[in-house]
Amino acid sequence: MTLTALRRDAPSGKADWLVIFLHGYGSNGADLMTFADYWQGSMPNVAFVAPDGLHEAKDGGFRWIGKRPAGDPKLYDDAVEAAPDLHAFIDGELSRVGLDASRLALVGFSQGTVMALHLGLRREVAPAALLGYSGGLVGADRLSAEVTSKPPVMLVHGEQDQLAPLYGMMMSVKAMSEAGIVCQGVPLAGLGHAVNAEALIYGARFLLSAFAFREKHGV
Repeated sequence: MTLTALRRDAPSGKADWLVIFLHGYGSNGADLMTFADYWQGSMPNVAFVAPDGLHEAKDGGFRWIGKRPAGDPKLYDDAVEAAPDLHAFIDGELSRVGLDASRLALVGFSQGTVMALHLGLRREVAPAALLGYSGGLVGADRLSAEVTSKPPVMLVHGEQDQLAPLYGMMMSVKAMSEAGIVCQGVPLAGLGHAVNAEALIYGARFLLSAFAFREKHGV
């Protein structure tokens, strides 16, 4: 499947890293590409890509997986079904900008976080970083058996999130830590199911740190 996507070249003219955004239910790539507006000033060597979801959402926009309650086991099945098309898209984008798979970061929001974690922890080559907002793992009980790469992970989550309660983020951090993944959860007071300036600052610092670490130490 060919995905529609917004693309933004590295401001310096040479991409050393690729950030791929994965949006939430009923949204689109343009929504998350706004993150690049905040980040690109401090990331001159980063190219950004924001695809629209694999499927249309019933109430407008796009989706990667079904709209199901948190903890529904069918979310895992949905993620497994969506994964091949997204892996192929990611590989195509890396090839397009001339980067190897270790120079990838996935950034998700809500069900985009679900997919970023599902994909990133099962890539052949570990991405440089996985950053998720307002979302978490599906199939946590299967992670230890299925994980093939262990990139650093940060999850940023509003304490007042009613759609994806903070508890899910905490359980995701616990499961990843138990699987040997370096993972940090950042709860933000007063924030709901959303991303604010504070969340974007945490994310930028994390990505820059992860890129610097990978540059110095390799995969």
